[in-house]
Amino acid sequence: EEIQRETAYPDGKVEKVLKNGCHLIFFPNGTRKKVGSDGKTVTITFFNGDVKQIMPDQTVIYYYADAKTTHTTYSDGLEVLQFSNGQIEKHYPDGKKEITFPDQTIKNLFTDGQEESIFPDGTIVRVQRDGSKTIEFNNGQRELHTSQFKRREYPDGTVKTVYMNGQQETKYVSGRVRVKDKDGNIIMDTKL
Repeated sequence: EEIQRETAYPDGKVEKVLKNGCHLIFFPNGTRKKVGSDGKTVTITFFNGDVKQIMPDQTVIYYYADAKTTHTTYSDGLEVLQFSNGQIEKHYPDGKKEITFPDQTIKNLFTDGQEESIFPDGTIVRVQRDGSKTIEFNNGQRELHTSQFKRREYPDGTVKTVYMNGQQETKYVSGRVRVKDKDGNIIMDTKL
């Protein structure tokens, strides 16, 4: 591009105004700033390799060279971080966070303390604030983990509960109930 004007400042900064309206500013430490002809698009290339872009809509894209990470902040407050390993984090203005891991697992962190993870195989894990956990498997089975027990519910209606003391209780659709002690010995079985 043709230079229209060049100015050298006492602090060592040099500004070049191009005929197309762009401004290029060179700082003594190696940082460069380019202001587009629209006056709204700004690109700053720092001496350490980081790059900050400000777009006309006020979106800010910051690339961290050492970490190979891009942090984009949109004018509506949404922030998106893209890591070199493929992980993507979205931080919403309301405080919710969504993380997509390289294996495509998605984890949602809600502002009320709840969490939800969606795995590539379709399994969904929800964790409540009290630490209780619900797991929904893609085969229709469901598990509930609390501080008192773990319970698995099967698609046929069978429910198996394992209590913290090791006792197991299985309730079948037929109405049959089987209870085992912590060692697996049957202590009750209501065969119908």
